[in-house]
Amino acid sequence: MRIAHFSDLHVLDLEGVGAHRFLNKRLTGYAMLRMNRAHVHRSGFVRAIARAIAVSKADHVVVTGDLTNLALETEFEAVRSIFDDDLRLSPHDVSIVPGNHDLYTRGALTSRRFTTYFADYMTSDLPELAIEVGPGRFPFVRLRGPAAIIGLSSAVPRMPLVASGKLGKAQLDALAVVLRHPEVVRRTPVVLMHHPAHNPLSKVRTMLRGLEDAAVFFSTLDDVPQGLLLHGHLHRRIHRTWTTKRGSMQSVGATSASLHHDDATRMAGFNVYEIDDAGTVGRVEAMVFDPVKERFTPAAVPTLVRHSHY
Repeated sequence: MRIAHFSDLHVLDLEGVGAHRFLNKRLTGYAMLRMNRAHVHRSGFVRAIARAIAVSKADHVVVTGDLTNLALETEFEAVRSIFDDDLRLSPHDVSIVPGNHDLYTRGALTSRRFTTYFADYMTSDLPELAIEVGPGRFPFVRLRGPAAIIGLSSAVPRMPLVASGKLGKAQLDALAVVLRHPEVVRRTPVVLMHHPAHNPLSKVRTMLRGLEDAAVFFSTLDDVPQGLLLHGHLHRRIHRTWTTKRGSMQSVGATSASLHHDDATRMAGFNVYEIDDAGTVGRVEAMVFDPVKERFTPAAVPTLVRHSHY
C-alpha cells in the first residue's frame, strides 16, 4: 500500500472579506502574513502537488491540517476547488484532519466550519467509536488494506501568537478503545494529527507550539507493535522513531505544501510511505518540488534520533 502525505497548505483567499472579520485574532495573523509569509507561501505549489499526487497511483492520500490561513469561508472554498479540480480523488481515498489555522478563531470552531467543508473526507468505518471533539467526530477510522488510518484533532483555538495543540482526555480515551478494536489490531495503525507528538526541549516553545498532552498520547500507543504517526505543523520534513512496549512507531512530518524555501528539508512537496501486505512499514520518501523545472525530485526524509527544538 502506498500512502501520499501533504500538509500545511495555508491557502489564503481574502476576496470579498469585510474588514469586520479581522476584529479578532485574524488581525495579528494577517499582519504576520504580510511581514513574514506572503512572499513564501504559494497556492500554485499546492495545485502542482495535488496534480502530482493524482497521477502517482497512491492508494490513499492524507492531509494533516492547516489547509487554510485564517479559517475564512473563502479559503475553505479555495481548498475544495484544489481538491476537486487538481487532486480529483474520491473522499473515500483521501483523509483529512484539521490544524490550528483551520480553527483560527472561536467562531470557526463553534460554526464547525471545517466539518462543513470536509465532512466527507472524515467519514469513519467504525463510527460508533468516535466522539464529539470541537470540529467534528474523532477519532475517525478508515480501514484500507493493511492499514487502519486513524484521524485525530489536535487543533484548538488559541490566543494570538500561540499555536499549541491538545487532544484532550475524552479523545485519548476513545483512541485507546480504537486501538483495541479487532479490525485495527490486525492492521498497521496510521495515526494522523496536525501537531507532532515530540515536543521541543524548551518548555516555553512547547507551550507556544507543542502538544499539551503529548506524554499521555505516547502512553496510549504503548502497546502498538508498529505503525506511523503522520503530522505537519513544523513546515519541515522530519522522521523520528520512538520505542513502545511491543515494538516501535515511526513519526514523520511533512513540510508546508505551499512553502518556497532554500532549505530542501522545508521546500514544498509531499511524502510517500509504503506498507506491505504483512503490515510492515517500508519506504519513507519525500518528493521535493522544483518550481523552475516544475518537477518533483525524490529525497530522503531527514532522521532525528532525539527530540529537537522546532
